[in-house]
Amino acid sequence: MDRTKDNLQQLGSKSDIPETYAPEVLETFENSHPERDYWVQFNCKEFTTLCPITGQPDFAELKILYIPDKKMVESKSLKLYLFSFRNHGDFHEDCVNTILDDLVRVMDPRYIEITGYFVPRGGISIYPFVNYGKPDTKYEQLAFQRLQHYQSV
Repeated sequence: MDRTKDNLQQLGSKSDIPETYAPEVLETFENSHPERDYWVQFNCKEFTTLCPITGQPDFAELKILYIPDKKMVESKSLKLYLFSFRNHGDFHEDCVNTILDDLVRVMDPRYIEITGYFVPRGGISIYPFVNYGKPDTKYEQLAFQRLQHYQSV
């Protein structure tokens, strides 16, 4: 399957980094193996956002893990999307929930989870975890089980 379909605008071209939060840059392509369950993981070791109170930068490693259904997120568009948080002020927990909501909206995955490993500020680390399983499926049960048994680093 040719993954560089006409609907992918970012892949293979020079792209400007968004100045503000930009969910519209997310692009998807058709899953070549929708008959099979499998994991896809993205690690973003240089995620940056701003504290909404102080305006100071917050740094994190984000782990995005999902089981695709019919659509998958294109990695360059995901990178640009994550970069769009650089000048966006939000709490750590809000960031991972916003990212989850946006990825569910564009991909409609079977299952997805996101963990943010934020660098300590004031001696405290925050590691928010959020997940989603497609309602009324075994993936909804998977989400419940993984949330119940979640263990940080």
